[in-house]
Amino acid sequence: MAVGKSLKGYLLLDSGQLSGSFFARTVILICRHDEDGAFGLVLNRPTGTRVGEVLLADLPDSLRELPLYLGGPVEPTTMCYLHSDVLLPDADVMPNLSLGMSLEKLVELGESFSPEKKVKFFAGYSGWAPGQLEDEIRRKAWLTHPASLDVVFDEDTENLWARVLRKKGWRYRLLSQIPDNPSLN
Repeated sequence: MAVGKSLKGYLLLDSGQLSGSFFARTVILICRHDEDGAFGLVLNRPTGTRVGEVLLADLPDSLRELPLYLGGPVEPTTMCYLHSDVLLPDADVMPNLSLGMSLEKLVELGESFSPEKKVKFFAGYSGWAPGQLEDEIRRKAWLTHPASLDVVFDEDTENLWARVLRKKGWRYRLLSQIPDNPSLN
């Protein structure tokens, strides 16, 4: 993906240069990217908490029991969610995937009987000022890869970074196999 184009609907992957930072081995879905900057959600940082433990709202158990992910280091007390369905005409992240922040909309989703609907919750988000993400990509801190609903809703988040890297091809296979602590190699 060329720098300067919108990365909305793409994944950002730690290129191996972010060791020791919050973003080490992260897979981030870019939800917005324009002249005002970028907004994304880390897909592979579960908090170990269920949504119902932190969100005091009248939601069905199916939503209350879902895991809560740490979307990024910015505003960790803010909650948002990604939701998908077979046909989501107002999808705003990628086909059939939308970003939600409204509790009212969330209650509507909870009342929906669609067997195909999926929801993933996040506390906090990842954000970049105008030009910041482009600069980080130029410095090769991030790799990009097209997103898919399978990756967004993948429940095996522990190995997600390595699996997406392997999908990028043979050049990234070695990077995907480097241990968290290279001294253990």
